[in-house]
Amino acid sequence: MRNLVMGCAVAALVVLSARSEARPPELKMLKSNSALAAKTQFGVASWYGTEFQGLPTASGRPFNMEGMTCAHRHLPLGTHVKVTNLLNGRKLDLEVTDRGPYVGKRVLDVSMAAAKRLGFMRQGVTPVRIQVLSYPHQHHSLISQANPQAFTPLNN
Repeated sequence: MRNLVMGCAVAALVVLSARSEARPPELKMLKSNSALAAKTQFGVASWYGTEFQGLPTASGRPFNMEGMTCAHRHLPLGTHVKVTNLLNGRKLDLEVTDRGPYVGKRVLDVSMAAAKRLGFMRQGVTPVRIQVLSYPHQHHSLISQANPQAFTPLNN
């Protein structure tokens, strides 16, 4: 009987300590005609780290998992953004140095260090708000990298 109780207790601990694969809540774009809304995006962010450490990014610089950088599919490389974790309110300024993410409907991949500071490294993903702070100096020559529809307000 004692072995049965111990076995059940160990099984319960294993189940309770398993890493959560829960999905973050679905987020909808806010309707607005303001200039700020044109530079704001909502969605799900994830992070990447050791497996890409030192590899070249789309910007040509080696990936640094301790850097304050991120990957976005459409924003010009060198764009500076403020990322807000919508679950805990933590904010961080990051530079777009890479392309991605290419998993599901995620809108941003941040470095491991950025995920730690934003408080979602353990969960793996979190809902975020992305606000453009500044575009690179060569923005006009880099416009071909960007999708102009990526940051336009909804007019529905």
